[in-house]
Amino acid sequence: MVHGNPTWGFLYRKVAMCLQGQGLRLIMPDLIGFGFSDKPRDFSLHTIRNHSKWLGSLVDQLDLHEVILVCQDWGGALGTHPFTTRQDRLGAMVVLNTVLDAPSPGFKPTAFHRFSHLPLISDFAFRVLPLPQAVLHIAQGDKSSIRGNVARAYRYPFRHIRDRVAPLATARMAVDRMGHPSIPALEECAALAGGFDGPKAMVWGRRDPILARALKRTRALLGDPPVTETQAGHFLQEEVPEEIAAAVLEVSARLSRASAEASEEQA
Repeated sequence: MVHGNPTWGFLYRKVAMCLQGQGLRLIMPDLIGFGFSDKPRDFSLHTIRNHSKWLGSLVDQLDLHEVILVCQDWGGALGTHPFTTRQDRLGAMVVLNTVLDAPSPGFKPTAFHRFSHLPLISDFAFRVLPLPQAVLHIAQGDKSSIRGNVARAYRYPFRHIRDRVAPLATARMAVDRMGHPSIPALEECAALAGGFDGPKAMVWGRRDPILARALKRTRALLGDPPVTETQAGHFLQEEVPEEIAAAVLEVSARLSRASAEASEEQA
């Protein structure tokens, strides 16, 4: 279960609770720069390829097979790219609000991502205020879903200014122009996602002010998999964990059936 910007594995705790006792091994890593993982202070280290290398190393060290990838926000590209060189390890995909490809010419980046590329002012906003972790609730369908101790838990890993590199660096990884350095890696993600023929499902928050509009585009890329549309916002794991868990169990069952059939054919 791969989170995005500026969250950490904590984001999936409700989904994990819904999946207790279902026979699945649940892995919710904190991406480098987030949560309780290392927080390098070099902005240039935050690239899709570097995150892919780091997360891919985790997959290799744990020797994971038949992986059910659950991904949201930047967890889409960063979670998918490691499998471009490990396709035999990927078993199924559950895709939440994210994009898995590069934009087409003439696209318009979101206001959030345009702002993140502004020099000085974005550095102040992300490093000092700090954005966006201080205002996660405004991206929610139910604003009360990130309040109080939950909001504090999201801010805690970034309590020191020196550790606030990743949110801004990751925001700047988003394509704001043709020729952006993230485009080749995003094209590789799209090739994997578009060609993947294992079980796939989507759960989408339609009240997401950032990525709600990406539903049609992402669904088409994935080959029109089943979609559960909800009234959740961007961090839909906080609002609709049951729906996400149901999608995980559904693709898991399909994956198990496919594996059983393959074993019978070999026998």
